[in-house]
Amino acid sequence: MITSLIPMGFEVVIEPPALQDIQEAIDYYDSQSTGLGFEFEEELDHFFEVLENTQFFQVRYDETRCLPLKRFPYMIHYSVDEKNKLVIIRAIFNTSRNPKIRKSRE
Repeated sequence: MITSLIPMGFEVVIEPPALQDIQEAIDYYDSQSTGLGFEFEEELDHFFEVLENTQFFQVRYDETRCLPLKRFPYMIHYSVDEKNKLVIIRAIFNTSRNPKIRKSRE
């Protein structure tokens, strides 16, 4: 019998505050250059796909893990529910912003 060592994918769930973060970033980038918001969204989608298969990046605070985007100065803040196979996106924060804003939402 051959068994796969590749773990089954997790489902990515985006909480409403994170959806708001995403929309604000898209709007901002679109105001800077046509199509840039779409490029931001594409990069996020890529990293959400990464999180479906690789969830265990560094824990930064209160069981919350963070994954930085490559092209944009944002970090995905998420937690993992191993029992239900969920990656829960809590926030998408601009790394240039005051971290107290993030703490105020916890």
